[in-house]
Amino acid sequence: MSRTQQTKSSAAWRKAGYTDTERAGSLAQEVADLVPTDVLLDVTGAVADPDQALLAFVRLREALDAPGRRALTEALTQPLARARLFGVLGASSALGDHLVAKPEQWRDVVAAERRDQAAFAQALIAEIDGRDDDVSAYDALRVAYRRQLVQIAALDVTDVPANVLPATAASLADLAGAALEAGLHIATQSVEGAEQARLAVIGMGKTGGRELNYISDVDVIFVAQPADGVDEDVALRFATELATELMRACSASTGEGSLWQVDAALRPEGKQGPLVRTVASHRNYYERWAKGWEFQALLKARPIAGDREVGEAYIAAMRPMVWQASKRENFVEDAQAMRRRVESHVPVSEQARQIKLGPGGLRDIEFSVQLLQLVHGRTDERVRARSTLDALEALSSWGYVGRTDASALDRSYRQLRVLEHRIQLSKMRRTHLMPTSSADLRRLGRGVGLMRDPDEAVTAHWQELARSVRRLHEKLFYRPLLSAVARLDDDEAKLSDEGARDRLAALGYADPSGALRHLQALTSGLSRRAQIRRTLMPVILQWLADGPTPDAGLLAYRRISDELGTSHWYLNTLREGSTAELFAEVLSKSRYVSELLERAPESVKLFADPALRVPRDEKAISATMTSVAGRHDDVDKAMLAARTVRRTELTRIAIADVLGELDLEGVEKALTDVMAAMLQTGLDLAWRAVCDDSDARLTDVTIIGMGRFGGRELGYSSDADVMYVHRPRDGADAGAAQDQALAVVTELRRLAALAGPDPKLEIDAALRPEGKQGPLVRSLDSYASYYERWSEGWEAQALLRAYPLAGDADLGRAFVDLVDPLRWPEGGISDAAVRRIRTLKARMEAERIPRGADPRTHFKLGRGGLSDVEWCVQLHQLQHAHAHPQLRRTGTISTLRLLAELELMDAHDAEVLADAWTFASRVRNASVLWRGRPVESLPSDLRDAEGIATLLGLPAGDGRQLGEEYRKVSRRARLVVDRVFYGEDPHNSTGPSFRR
Repeated sequence: MSRTQQTKSSAAWRKAGYTDTERAGSLAQEVADLVPTDVLLDVTGAVADPDQALLAFVRLREALDAPGRRALTEALTQPLARARLFGVLGASSALGDHLVAKPEQWRDVVAAERRDQAAFAQALIAEIDGRDDDVSAYDALRVAYRRQLVQIAALDVTDVPANVLPATAASLADLAGAALEAGLHIATQSVEGAEQARLAVIGMGKTGGRELNYISDVDVIFVAQPADGVDEDVALRFATELATELMRACSASTGEGSLWQVDAALRPEGKQGPLVRTVASHRNYYERWAKGWEFQALLKARPIAGDREVGEAYIAAMRPMVWQASKRENFVEDAQAMRRRVESHVPVSEQARQIKLGPGGLRDIEFSVQLLQLVHGRTDERVRARSTLDALEALSSWGYVGRTDASALDRSYRQLRVLEHRIQLSKMRRTHLMPTSSADLRRLGRGVGLMRDPDEAVTAHWQELARSVRRLHEKLFYRPLLSAVARLDDDEAKLSDEGARDRLAALGYADPSGALRHLQALTSGLSRRAQIRRTLMPVILQWLADGPTPDAGLLAYRRISDELGTSHWYLNTLREGSTAELFAEVLSKSRYVSELLERAPESVKLFADPALRVPRDEKAISATMTSVAGRHDDVDKAMLAARTVRRTELTRIAIADVLGELDLEGVEKALTDVMAAMLQTGLDLAWRAVCDDSDARLTDVTIIGMGRFGGRELGYSSDADVMYVHRPRDGADAGAAQDQALAVVTELRRLAALAGPDPKLEIDAALRPEGKQGPLVRSLDSYASYYERWSEGWEAQALLRAYPLAGDADLGRAFVDLVDPLRWPEGGISDAAVRRIRTLKARMEAERIPRGADPRTHFKLGRGGLSDVEWCVQLHQLQHAHAHPQLRRTGTISTLRLLAELELMDAHDAEVLADAWTFASRVRNASVLWRGRPVESLPSDLRDAEGIATLLGLPAGDGRQLGEEYRKVSRRARLVVDRVFYGEDPHNSTGPSFRR
């Protein structure tokens, strides 16, 4: 061969995947009489290890006699025969050695066919019984077993690995069952008196599930019954001898090697217990002593050898207990803890390489699927499959696992098992570790079809699989729904018996007949969606019943579910994490949130992640409102679009509030931010309607927040108290500017009054100069003139909480500069002014409280209520802010703290007032969340009081306690008000703090 031909030949070998191209060329010459070199290049280019395949083929040729070579040459003219033989040789050095030792079995490889267990058993037993006299039964079994094994491997390596995996694993399990049958056949011939016992072999684990590996311990349990007329103890003694000999026949090492270890450690009491028991003994153990994991181990149990009648009797006795196991106390939590223990026992040196036991390994998938089966299979026989893939398909089909998740787990399971198979097949060793050498990784990568940079590609492939599996495992295996379903009794879980109405009543539903109608409407039908609802409803009914109004919660759940029934994400969202439990909790506690969700069901997504319930700041909300409003040319439609954003933000805040994720300060700030963003967007739209061209504007407008709005202390029922200010631009006519400002403010009020998708948008300008009799909007100069000439004391007090919250920022700062001297007067206020303020407050207490309202329970105007505390704070500000600039702030609680720090108010008095103001604010907010509308007094209805108390975190049934606590807190506050505001004699009182 010329130098050029040698170079071309080397390039061809390299392209086919050979690493030692020189040896490959030499070896190819040795087998050229059997396979032409170009054909050899083509067929070996597709195998896992071309170098290994060619070397093994050369050795096989040498082991064959002349007739054998001629027959092989003829067979290899067929492409399928070539692919099978070289595929096996390239995938497994161990099977290559076997074929060299037993060269006649190449015929079995090229003629491979799929067999069931019966056919396997017939072939093995026939070879054992037909062996030569100098061949032991053990050796005959091993040779016969590998004759079938090479056929399974041949079918495996010449197909798409993941597609053929279930068939391969089932064949390996069937072959193992056949080997056990053959081992029992050997034992029966060697144990005298074997006929006195009826022995059955129960396959466990992957053997029972027909999903076995190439090399794996074969887990079994032995069960026996006496033959007719035989004493039980005698029968068990002979059965134990049979079982022991069976295990030896398969596991002992002979000149032909061994098959695998037969492991009976999953039997009752493990290795300390008797090797063989009767069916009754097994039943007694599992009824009295078995732990949760032992029932999980029985999930795949299947008779695989021996007396079939005894085997089926064992399964009939065990299966009912398996499917009731999830009712055991802490079953789900114990299963989850077991998975963590298994993972923690993986040696540190192996953790980064474990395909089976490590994070993201096969055990993650198997444990997830088995736990879902055990929990839901209790009442749904359709998910009681033995194999992992069959069970996963059933769980997906009947709505217990989302289709996307199930598909991802199916794909990952297949591919992880293929990796495991290829690693074991290589040297026929029991291992679940990713290899570390480049050569082994290269062989593995090519063996699973990754031909380009196979060593790097297979590592990346495995790591991506592990990440995906771990994510899905944590999502499904630790799903709170599992624990909740496991705690239900069978009738509750089925929702189908005659006592459903009684159970609903027992759970606390006031109208069980109405609840049953809702339930039937939600769960009727044969669709997958109806099945998912049937899975969810038992636990949702329980969670709703844990709240104060399960009937209202169920009605809201039905309405929202009807609206979102065709949305694929909805039921999936409820099924995952804590979403369903949180959703049910909120629906049963808050009519306000229920009504918001009924208007915008897509907001159910907020329950899926706590991060979604963190309130957004004013800037972010304004940006979103501006964006959605900008998509509409019509101003009214733009405003309504912006108000859908307000609805979403209110829903976000209210859900977080009900779930206890926000304190009072957080709620108030969030509600203020939403209102400020809404007014800014509304003002922008009003300008668009009145004067779209900014150059044609004659004036600038700002909105000053007053009262709780200016103090950034809005509640759910608070109006937005405001004043409108404008300032004409240079050169603009004052009258025209006033008209334009009035037109803008009027348009803003019109837009705010539109019937929208959100709660009513209340804007109140009554605190402006001259009240409702004065101009709706004034120029800055007009405000200056008014305050200089006509301002009354109460207006200075009202200005204490004035703060610009929307509109032109420069104008807002100018307004603050204008009113600061008025609200923070130099030298404070006079004694006469103090008397006037006290007199005004006393008159308001007598005149403003609504007719029929109880002054002991009115949140705002009642004795010791919000107004009492705010007037105390504001009086101190008017008196002392001139000397203490840090008091120049608009908030109530923060100012109280400062007054105590500055020793301008007794610390205990400040604490009492803060407790009263905080408690009243919380109760008022909780009342709105509960009733869904503004509430200004403690409720007289005990059911309302109990619902509100629940929202405040008080124990269930504490409705009366709520009223007592409120009156006690407000009474203490009123004593402080009488002393520090009105200057009356002190009457101190102490008690617990209700600050959140």
